[in-house]
Amino acid sequence: MSEITCPLCTMDDVTESATHYECLTCGHEWEKTTLEEPEEELGPRVVKDAYGNVLEDGDIVQMIKDKKITGTSKVLKSGTKSKPIRLQEDGDHEITCKMDGLTLGLKAKFVKKVNP
Repeated sequence: MSEITCPLCTMDDVTESATHYECLTCGHEWEKTTLEEPEEELGPRVVKDAYGNVLEDGDIVQMIKDKKITGTSKVLKSGTKSKPIRLQEDGDHEITCKMDGLTLGLKAKFVKKVNP
């Protein structure tokens, strides 16, 4: 049995030729080089605010637009400043900060960096 699976149907009934693979189940063909390319090593995550300023741990940010907080009736108003932020390594939200007494996860596109 082959260790290679079809990218379309995920079946492992795959035949191999000199330049490509072919799935016997669905008939999909793909080149060998697309699977054998090494993954690029990613550098450290760079998080930028809405205006392109690079954010770092400990920066102070300010909301640039009103944003309703999911699950509550609160709204973060434009101009609300945060306590020092922390950058997130993974996940949907890029920063974690405290605003109006709540700890929030936010996307950086809703804030701008301000001087303390």
